[in-house]
Amino acid sequence: MPFEITAAGITLAFWEGSKDVNIGVWITVFLVALSAIQIFGVRGYGEVEFVLSIIKIVACTGFFILGIIINCGGVSGGPDTYTNGDGLVKPVPKGYIGGYYWNDPGAFRNGFQGFCAVFVTASFAFGGTELTGLAAAEALNPIKSIPKATRQVFWRITLIYIVGLAILGLIVPADSNVLLHSSGAHTKYSPFVYAMTLVGIKGLPSVFNVVICLSVLSVANSSAYASTRTLQALAAQGMAPKFLAYIDKHGRPLWCVVIQLAFGLLAFVNEAKNGSDAFTWLLALSGLANFFIWGTICLSHIRFRAGWKAQGHTLDELPYKASFGVIGSYIGLALNILCLIASFYAALFPLGGSPDAEVFFENFLAGPIILALYLGYKLYTRQWKLFISASEMDVVSGMRANIGELRGLAVEANAEKGDVKSLPKRIVGALF
Repeated sequence: MPFEITAAGITLAFWEGSKDVNIGVWITVFLVALSAIQIFGVRGYGEVEFVLSIIKIVACTGFFILGIIINCGGVSGGPDTYTNGDGLVKPVPKGYIGGYYWNDPGAFRNGFQGFCAVFVTASFAFGGTELTGLAAAEALNPIKSIPKATRQVFWRITLIYIVGLAILGLIVPADSNVLLHSSGAHTKYSPFVYAMTLVGIKGLPSVFNVVICLSVLSVANSSAYASTRTLQALAAQGMAPKFLAYIDKHGRPLWCVVIQLAFGLLAFVNEAKNGSDAFTWLLALSGLANFFIWGTICLSHIRFRAGWKAQGHTLDELPYKASFGVIGSYIGLALNILCLIASFYAALFPLGGSPDAEVFFENFLAGPIILALYLGYKLYTRQWKLFISASEMDVVSGMRANIGELRGLAVEANAEKGDVKSLPKRIVGALF
């Protein structure tokens, strides 16, 4: 959250008049706003995210249309040249662009090493999609709402991330010195904003900058929600101080909220001369951690299915089943391990440089920290067992319905899923 609050404050520097305002002012405003949202618990989080998600989806849809128009030559203003990272002046194509930038400077630059170098930043951007699982505990009807939310996450990632990046790659030169100066949340160097300024569009870059600022605050809001619920869950299982397990009558883990907001005060480190260096380390920590998070999510699903089967349950008793089953989780686990290996390789042999301890930990900080926390917990509890056997696994605690009700709900869900008449409704529901 402190990283995102800082990023939101930096986005406002896009406008000349805002540069004179100390970033601490914006940090205070955003921190107070996020604290107010936390007071309303999961309802406040959900309502705010609902509004912000609509804004983001509408903005991204508009950008898709604009990007296609730009690529097809519908906008022909802007500068005639741009400067690449080596200081060379290169032409900006006028009219139809097509795959020009995919050939020069090229779609995938710096080979395999360059591909590995962006993993930490990319995983940081994808982080947060696991929040649908955290929200299940406080959802009114998780059997219906969580599967729907899961489908939405999949399609939104496919459309907004994959399609959006493909369009950006077609209309923005990857070797521009403008992009090379980008760091953190400097949106004046954002490829979205740069795509508009490169073709001479006026006014719209400011509008999209507002959307970027709201998107960053949305991530900060999600971070506040996720961290508090995770702390409470750890305390409830005896893996954190007991007082963190307290939940008030409105379902809010108050002590966790207080601690989380206290960590938000770290954003004020930007007042220091070299305060931005601290957030380079925070990005390294949170970005790489997503590989560990999703790897353990996949492993947990594999283990749950094994325990469910070993204790005599069938898949027909589950109202919702993962689309690709256990095989999908095995593939997901393997991919996360490969991403960790690639990130380790990129951190050990940085692009355009030689091995360096500082560079290594800037890119792989989460690895040794998570390993130290895991081993430290094992030493503290003296629990050396890696796994709970499938037959001993607790697969029923926390259920809101008994097995009989689950069977009925599963039949109902599967019937709706196979109903041809409901296909249009389910397609729209999956997207929106």
